[in-house]
Amino acid sequence: MRAGAPATPLEQRIDAAANRLLGDAPETGWRARLVEFLVFGAKQAWACVFGFLMLVLILIAKFAFPHGVGPVAHNDLVTIGAVLIQAGMVIFGLETLRELRVIVIFHVVGTVMELFKTGIGAWLYPGPGILHLGAVPLYSGFMYAAVGSYLVRVYRLFDLRFARYPWRWLTAVVAGAIYLNFFTHHWIVDLRWVLLAVVLAAFGPCVMHFRVFRHSFRMPLVVAFGLVAVFIWFGENLATFGGAWAYPDQLAGWHPVTPAKIVSWFLLMIISVVLVAWVYPPRKPEPAASLAAATGPTPSADAV
Repeated sequence: MRAGAPATPLEQRIDAAANRLLGDAPETGWRARLVEFLVFGAKQAWACVFGFLMLVLILIAKFAFPHGVGPVAHNDLVTIGAVLIQAGMVIFGLETLRELRVIVIFHVVGTVMELFKTGIGAWLYPGPGILHLGAVPLYSGFMYAAVGSYLVRVYRLFDLRFARYPWRWLTAVVAGAIYLNFFTHHWIVDLRWVLLAVVLAAFGPCVMHFRVFRHSFRMPLVVAFGLVAVFIWFGENLATFGGAWAYPDQLAGWHPVTPAKIVSWFLLMIISVVLVAWVYPPRKPEPAASLAAATGPTPSADAV
């Protein structure tokens, strides 16, 4: 299961146990492909643990404690649970303090947007509570942190490397424009489709290399962005079903979030990737893999 040295002692123990278990696994044939698939799923599940626990917390709070516990309101109960999850992620070695830095930035970036969006009525958080900033319960930042946690964990679990990654200054400019558009499109023209085209042009040539167990695989980076955006959209549906927040058209009764939101999540992925690149600067593939993947000019060294 090794894809580069896991960063935490707990993951080192899990990695060693997995390698012992899979030591006799075949290297070729359909059984080898099945092992790779199962390991891929296990690693993805492990990377998603923060988001999974947040969804479990939201659903338990909705059905078991819809009115809170004693003097503790429902929203405050979810916030306290989210704090305990984050603390447990660090204490039990699921995240490193280095990774926690970028997750805190996800909190800040997400909470600022939440304050603005709730202020204009784009969505709302029902129910009272003390642990709020304005109309925004503090657990909202943890939902953005769940995305950040997944990205920093998947980076090291799969030993991600990138061929033809765009210049980092360019990705920062694009991410800044996307973040700004989340605010300004309420007053001026919405540039999301223009920004989507810019993202496809900038990241389209990039190929992501990732190691699962014994073998490395490749995927266009924009495809990876799209797949993650779809899964975030599924998580959003579960979260709104659990009453974590509601869009105006869900106030009369819950219904699935429109698939058009996937585009917003796709663009949010660019902001997320730029933030994660602060902790894990993008690395080029090993020379042999890079040559095999090359179908065009490779960016200069300062592009990564």
